[in-house]
Amino acid sequence: MKTVRICCGTGCLANGSAKVAEEFERLLKESGPEAGFECRIKRTGCNGFCENGPLVTILPDEISYYHVKVSDVKEIIEKTVEKGELVERLLYKNDKGESVRSQEENPFYAPQMKIALRNIGKINPSDIQDYIAAGGYDGLRKALSMTQEEIIEQIEASGLRGRGGAGFPTGRKWRTALEYDNYPKYVVCNGDEGDPGAFMDRSILEGDPHSVVEGLAICAMAIGSEQGYLYIRDEYNLAVENVRRALKDAENAGFIGDDICGTGRKLHLEVVRGGGAFVCGESTALMQSIEGKVGEPRAKYIRSVQRGLWNQPTVLNNVETLANVPYIISHGGAAYALVGTEKSKGTKVFAMVGKVRRTGLVEVPMGTTLRSLIFETGGGIKGGRPFKAVQTGGPSGGCIPESLLDLPVDFDTLKEYGAMMGSGGMIVMDDRSCMVDVARYYINFLCGESCGKCTPCREGLKQMLSILTDICEGRGRMEDLDLLESLSETMIDCSLCALGKSAPNPVLTTLKYFRNEYEAHILEHRCPAGVCKALTTFRIDPEACRGCTSCARSCPAGAISGSVKKPHSIDPAKCISCGSCRETCRFDAVRTEGKQIMSSAAQLPKQQNRHPKTLRQRIKLLLGGGGYNDHQD
Repeated sequence: MKTVRICCGTGCLANGSAKVAEEFERLLKESGPEAGFECRIKRTGCNGFCENGPLVTILPDEISYYHVKVSDVKEIIEKTVEKGELVERLLYKNDKGESVRSQEENPFYAPQMKIALRNIGKINPSDIQDYIAAGGYDGLRKALSMTQEEIIEQIEASGLRGRGGAGFPTGRKWRTALEYDNYPKYVVCNGDEGDPGAFMDRSILEGDPHSVVEGLAICAMAIGSEQGYLYIRDEYNLAVENVRRALKDAENAGFIGDDICGTGRKLHLEVVRGGGAFVCGESTALMQSIEGKVGEPRAKYIRSVQRGLWNQPTVLNNVETLANVPYIISHGGAAYALVGTEKSKGTKVFAMVGKVRRTGLVEVPMGTTLRSLIFETGGGIKGGRPFKAVQTGGPSGGCIPESLLDLPVDFDTLKEYGAMMGSGGMIVMDDRSCMVDVARYYINFLCGESCGKCTPCREGLKQMLSILTDICEGRGRMEDLDLLESLSETMIDCSLCALGKSAPNPVLTTLKYFRNEYEAHILEHRCPAGVCKALTTFRIDPEACRGCTSCARSCPAGAISGSVKKPHSIDPAKCISCGSCRETCRFDAVRTEGKQIMSSAAQLPKQQNRHPKTLRQRIKLLLGGGGYNDHQD
């Protein structure tokens, strides 16, 4: 029997994969028994290569097609499904321009090793039988025959560390919770993924929800819990829908509920939709939210494994962490530990986006270098432009320069160089990215997402944003760089939760690795990347211009003039420094220059010029005044 897998993850659905699936079903139904072959349609979760969707794979031939449209379906059935022939135009082209037949031959998929994503793109997430046929719930059945100590020993032997960002040893967390005898105990899945550009957890919850349910159930068996929650980001409608269906089907099949697999053990799981704030992904804020309170963090001198939900022992694990658990129990902790590095075992899922040629969801062994991820799996930088930096770990992550591309990606190495792996967000930047503006972007995001409970985070982020904005708009001073570093140190030492403690990472790493860009903004009133409008003017090099008119057609201000096949020019009086001309020019003829502006001190409001004489006094003034109500106003 032939099987047609159609990716129905969020990305492919946005590109019309649901209509493609419907067309397959309609045409195959119309052909009926006369077709002379049997074929079934399987709607799967995200394949990871979202920008090339909708993706269609025909089994057992292992033929994968990309950018499939409704109009292509009839030809696919007639040629590939019926006769096994290829539709060349729908195949993926590798770096040499050669067509590749299967995903295994695709340079995006070939370097990957899938454990957490092992079922996604292969099974129908709405069909529990499909999951069971792929080995699903074998891990839970095995765990039910093991003691709590034996389960935890396997997790410890695997070396699994939390994939939510902190990298805390999972086995140690479970063992600590087991040691407390006060009941009830709770298990919680953190699916409140809020990092810009990240979609790792969403893809797992949408495409393989039973693996998370099974992982959470195994955790519950290990610590003696009978109640658990899956806390899912409120915007993830498809994930919520698929997880709720998975819970219902798992209970009907006896894998959760009042009598798990006939053993008499109990476990009830339910979905809680996220509170809508980035900070709700922080462990203690998440638990406050589940309890129906405002999602604000608390001090962690008492850990959640001792007093979490309703002051009872609680184990909180990330989606990806839990997706690994059934594999570990089924195959053994030692087998899992063979993958990765000495201190970072297994694989890691990354959402690789930005200026890289092949964006998408990738899973590779721990210890894979940044260079390998970006230039092999990702295919290098779009348009052949120079690589500049990669930002890892979400909005609180650091920016890594080209000189460190050979760093292995693991928990400890990235932290050593000022970045972090975080939950797995990875944003690639080329030479047209301004690192000062990048730092400002992330601080602006975090400023809006801070809960405002503690002064260092609330006021420190606000002051950082003000300073970075001044630098980007030509009002910066060299002493601002020292102030940014001092503010960062204060926030790291004094903030209540990880949001505030890690928030300075984008600033500190850009100051460390790209300080020359800050200096160019301040001393030369120039943005080297040509991003900051207040510091950038554009001109067209007449020797490089070919008169193709693309820049004039793209200019929203009508500032570009010139005849076809003749050099064009930009009217600086009309130019709004949007950069659209540079983006559309195929001949790299658009140049950037700094602007002649007033001295930075002259542009500052008077009250900002009245700085205390010492840096310590300035920091005290910035962080010491104002209350929570003032901030809210």
